[in-house]
Amino acid sequence: MEALFARADAAPRPLAAPHWTPKFVEPLMFDRSAERDRAAGAGSISFRGVSKIYAEGAAPALAGIDLAIEPGEIFGVIGRSGAGKSTLLRLINRLETATEGQVLVGGEDVGALDEGRLVALRRRVGMIFQHFNLMSAKTAAENVALPLVVAKRPRAEIETRVREALALVGLTDKRDAYPARLSGGQKQRVGIARALVAGPDVLLCDEATSALDPESTQSILALLKDINRRLGLTIVLITHEMSVIREVCDRVLVLDKGAIAEVGPVWRVFGEPRHEATRTLLRPLARGLPEDVAARLQPHPAPQGRSDAIVELAFSGEGEPDVGALAAALGGAKPRILSAQLDRIGGHTQGRLLLAVRLAAAPQLSGLAPSSKVLGYVAADD
Repeated sequence: MEALFARADAAPRPLAAPHWTPKFVEPLMFDRSAERDRAAGAGSISFRGVSKIYAEGAAPALAGIDLAIEPGEIFGVIGRSGAGKSTLLRLINRLETATEGQVLVGGEDVGALDEGRLVALRRRVGMIFQHFNLMSAKTAAENVALPLVVAKRPRAEIETRVREALALVGLTDKRDAYPARLSGGQKQRVGIARALVAGPDVLLCDEATSALDPESTQSILALLKDINRRLGLTIVLITHEMSVIREVCDRVLVLDKGAIAEVGPVWRVFGEPRHEATRTLLRPLARGLPEDVAARLQPHPAPQGRSDAIVELAFSGEGEPDVGALAAALGGAKPRILSAQLDRIGGHTQGRLLLAVRLAAAPQLSGLAPSSKVLGYVAADD
């Protein structure tokens, strides 16, 4: 145990051989047997008619939330500032208490738990934060160990679990480093290891990538996906960035002024948003017409000379571009691809193709995508 709490000025002790190989061996700390073998549904989260009001007469932070999060899914929550995202997250581990309704985690009513059972619940629900919340005077290993030290676990168990948690997040060589010597991405990995060290069923992520640069953000998102895949944890992630939702989540909840605007698979919500709040959040991801095309675009074909039609083929998750069908529909006409914005989300193609085609060929494109339309006309390039 001395290695875990080594002084900063002490000579580093040699690291023991890794206790497990992350890609191939399930670690002891995530063993689901014995006390970890709970009833089916562990990791499930339900909101039943949940409302939260902070002050009498004030607008509710949350109103009438009915929601079920399935075990093992990565569930995203998004909305503008003040939409109620953080409140919803904090109700799961009862850092906030619902004014009305029930929050159930693994089938247990969180609001009905006494102090002892609430402590046990919070050990099953790990949490990571936007600004890491690490203790600057403790090493990476000591920060990761804190939940187990507080729980008064045996020293040998703490040492094993800390080693495994650091290996899981790729920081074995940083165990004796202090937070000031770590990058933002490394600090967040320490935070993730600390949240996982007790072997939770649920991981809550409170704007976990908002303080990171783009490269670190991608690294952390990849790590969260890997943790979900390997360990089967339920991950609930709140963010104001639609790009984060698109990258990692299975389903997404859009909150607007404390109420559910819409909820569904990410590919469906991104491909066919049904609420104005969702469309507003998605707008920054959408590309407009290329500037040179927009400057030349006319609502009608030129009365003299030859015009090309600018055609948009939009894919909302149903169907996908068929190059062979496109070529067959146009016959000998040669289309020009002006812009392509296509994503593969949850096995579904979502986005659009923007083509310039001969005026006479434009009608032949109807039916090649769930939605196709002529946006306008430009003088043809000869």
